Amino acid sequence: MEAFLVSTGIVALAEIGDKTQLLAFILAAKFQRPWPIIGAILVATLANHAFAGALGSWITSLVGPETLRWVLGISFLAMAAWTLVPDKFDEEDAKLARFGVFGTTLVAFFLAEMGDKTQFATVALAAKYHFFFLVVAGTTLGMMLANVPAVILGDRIAQRLPTQLVHRIAAAIFAIMGIATLMGAGAGLGL
Repeated sequence: MEAFLVSTGIVALAEIGDKTQLLAFILAAKFQRPWPIIGAILVATLANHAFAGALGSWITSLVGPETLRWVLGISFLAMAAWTLVPDKFDEEDAKLARFGVFGTTLVAFFLAEMGDKTQFATVALAAKYHFFFLVVAGTTLGMMLANVPAVILGDRIAQRLPTQLVHRIAAAIFAIMGIATLMGAGAGLGL
């Protein structure tokens, strides 16, 4: 259960102000049809995070526990630093309207999430916890917790979110996980 809760919390916090959340705002404003957008975000996130979770699970079979501990610890510290860097949104990510609302959102979200910090977090969390389904379910729920309000409430909440504070909290959680992992936390999990 820890894998699910940590994955949900970290991704929900890391997603605030992320380029995919900005994409959700733009798609909601452009199409004004929240349910197909939300459905497409869910499908794109499940596909993307399932791939990332599988990669994280596979990595654990390649390296020994001591190496994995160092790789994960350093990865979490890098994620902490990356979380503090504001995302830039590329308008090209939202210019796929020929696919309709669902298709445009699905393709744009999947592509925007490739190489994103939440995808890397999913890889690292799956490698750390060894619970593929709980991590993917948690990171997907975290994405939905951050993006569904963005789609439904749009600009009404965009200006009210203290994104800098939220990013600092997410960065602190990643840093704590990195330090704890480097210090041997999770050794009972095979790390």
